[in-house]
Amino acid sequence: MAVLGRLLKGSIKFTSRIQEIRKIKPFKWQKKAFTKLISKARYTQFGEAFNFEEILSSSIFEKDKEFYEKFKKLVPIYDYTKIYKEWWYRARLGEKNVCWPGKVKYFALSSGTSDAASKAIPVTKDMIKAIQRTSINQIITLGKYTELPADIYEKGYLMLGGSTALNEVDSHYEGDLSGITTGTIPIWFQNFYKPGQKIAALKNWENKLEDITANAPNWDIGFLAGVPAWHTILLERIIKRYNLETIHDIWPNLTAFAWGGVSLDPYKQGLEKLFGKPVIYIETYMASEGFLAYQDRPDGNLRLVLNRGIFFEFIPFNEINFDEDGNLVENPETLMIDEVEEDIDYALLISTCAGAWRYLIGDTVKFTDKNLAEIKITGRTKHYLSLCGEHLSVDNMNHAIELVSKDLGLDIREFTVAGIKHPPLFAHQWYIATDSKVDEKQLCELIDKKICELNDDYAVERRHALKNIFVKVLPTQTFYDWMKLRGKEGGQSKFPRVLKGKVNEDWEAFLKESGY
Repeated sequence: MAVLGRLLKGSIKFTSRIQEIRKIKPFKWQKKAFTKLISKARYTQFGEAFNFEEILSSSIFEKDKEFYEKFKKLVPIYDYTKIYKEWWYRARLGEKNVCWPGKVKYFALSSGTSDAASKAIPVTKDMIKAIQRTSINQIITLGKYTELPADIYEKGYLMLGGSTALNEVDSHYEGDLSGITTGTIPIWFQNFYKPGQKIAALKNWENKLEDITANAPNWDIGFLAGVPAWHTILLERIIKRYNLETIHDIWPNLTAFAWGGVSLDPYKQGLEKLFGKPVIYIETYMASEGFLAYQDRPDGNLRLVLNRGIFFEFIPFNEINFDEDGNLVENPETLMIDEVEEDIDYALLISTCAGAWRYLIGDTVKFTDKNLAEIKITGRTKHYLSLCGEHLSVDNMNHAIELVSKDLGLDIREFTVAGIKHPPLFAHQWYIATDSKVDEKQLCELIDKKICELNDDYAVERRHALKNIFVKVLPTQTFYDWMKLRGKEGGQSKFPRVLKGKVNEDWEAFLKESGY
């Protein structure tokens, strides 16, 4: 009998109801989070350099939003390169009190898309605590999913990520964020955590997949968590190894799939072919810089974590604030949570309890419910095509691929797009990863049609400067080989949705060498 499961479910439901009674107060929570951050960091090198004492005084004693005006005036905006070269490198060398009090013991080496080199992001004790508390809050929200059976809380939770092994470098540790946080998993949860510490620590991706596949019959998995692309590969391998119809033949209690980092749309059709019954999808938004948001209700979108050590700012993602390559202009317009509007793309700035200050994380989001602080991720500031005003976002691309997959019955695993010159005007070159048989011309026409329906600017430019669309279908393995070649296989790595500059040149050279 699922005694523990019933106790957990009852406790989670009760706590969830209590939380529902509390009203969301976005501005109040954000001002409180801001004040705590500034107060704790005011005696750091960064805080003294940018007069955090004055900003704190304004936050405590002055009315309205004078504190935010001073913050914007005194503290510059940073991207990773700038803040690392000016500040974070000192903390990585062992200096104390650089951007956050004390010494930074951990640095997360980010994976991300294959067009970017790994970044070393500071992870402080306060950030680890914030991630823990946010994770607990997300577990509590499972009480809203009434269709979850009580015994699901006693099933295995398979987390497919990068290596949890950390490298000791001088006086600190470096590695995947999952490795940093795995060491803090509650004791009660360790019995449910799969694939277990030994397999999770493996750095060789192929060996990790093989060991998980070998152990699959020994586990009773209820939850999956990770990047959809890599889970698809794993589930296919297990199904093939044991000659199954679906993954539910070996894991009959598989009920939920938690994912993040990419849109689920392009992968959903392929995943559902591997499932034998409906699975609940739960989205999370965790980056190396912190746990930013999570889906806390069925059919809801991501809700920003406004009261756990992160202060958010929003930059309207338009031609006024960004150039055509997605680079931020000087003195852009920035807004607080109470100033945003729904259905507008914003680039995120975050200030955190790990010493990130006005940090451009690179993601763009759109508010779907301002009162609930719910958002959807629409893309990346650099993964955006506007050669001639077509304003093609990753959100448009994902949605179009989802619709095309359904219409043609295709299993499209990956895709990417490059903007190219097509004298005397412009064109888009699509690369589609599928092992299904498909007519490239038909696929091209349908993608173009769907995007015209989704994006008015694109439809206009297709009659003017954007003169052509090209589609090249490639075997799925081609994309994975490219990822492996660039050291971005598995874990949290994702294929870039837009190819630009040298990355595009390298991709084209790779295809040529591979005979495509």
